[in-house]
Amino acid sequence: MTLKVYKPTTPGRRGMTGSTFEEITKKKPEKSLVMPLKKKAGRNNQGRLTVRHHGGGSKRKYRIIDFKRNKIGSPAEVLAIEYDPNRSARIALIQYTDGEKRYILTPVGLTVGDVVSSGGDEVEVKVGNALPLSQIPTGIAIHNIELNPHKGGQIVRSAGMSAQIIGKDNNYALVRLPSDEVRKILGTCMATIGQVGNVSHQNINFGKAGRRRWLGWRPTVRGSAMSPRDHPHGGGEGRNPRGMNPKTPWGKPALGHKTRRNKVSNKMIVKRRK
Repeated sequence: MTLKVYKPTTPGRRGMTGSTFEEITKKKPEKSLVMPLKKKAGRNNQGRLTVRHHGGGSKRKYRIIDFKRNKIGSPAEVLAIEYDPNRSARIALIQYTDGEKRYILTPVGLTVGDVVSSGGDEVEVKVGNALPLSQIPTGIAIHNIELNPHKGGQIVRSAGMSAQIIGKDNNYALVRLPSDEVRKILGTCMATIGQVGNVSHQNINFGKAGRRRWLGWRPTVRGSAMSPRDHPHGGGEGRNPRGMNPKTPWGKPALGHKTRRNKVSNKMIVKRRK
């Protein structure tokens, strides 16, 4: 995927870049794989704001993605490559021999007309195919990796992301994640071959604040510009130094403070990301 650069006809256009969408082959989504998506604007079921900076944005419909790839041994043809407003990656519409259609994440190199499948020993190790980690050779780029068997891919799903199997240990595969963390994952967990497509996504320059609003992002305000009741950094006349170690709006340390609470999976981490 390549990026287009806009002419600087306005200050907001100067430096703005965007996708060319040249890989998109179908504009309207498959009706049977679409469901309504209600806006939350960062509120929970009580209407209270629990996630800041969310709200507004263009209306979307959710595309149902097949993260499990559990149709074993049945080949499927890629019918189209589509845009998905809910994720940074592109999605591919595939159709199995029995007529069923599903969406999958589009890896680099997957095009219309290709055939993909999922399974074990009989499935070829090629881009778009899904196999158990125990059947994938070391050094191969993978994405959409399960952490628990039959639960569906949970990690390495964003545009341009890929992980790598660097070794095998009994029933586990040692996987190096994009963060450089090395983690043990059960060999029966599924993963898809290849790197997630839309690699140039990280190079997009939005150019103006309004374009972030279209995506559902509200403004972020500095703590020092707030009042003391809204943020520990706030208050005082004019501009003032923090006078303390950086804190979150809730008074917790903002830099260097460990926040990891899931001790159950500590034994699965061979090398931490830092």
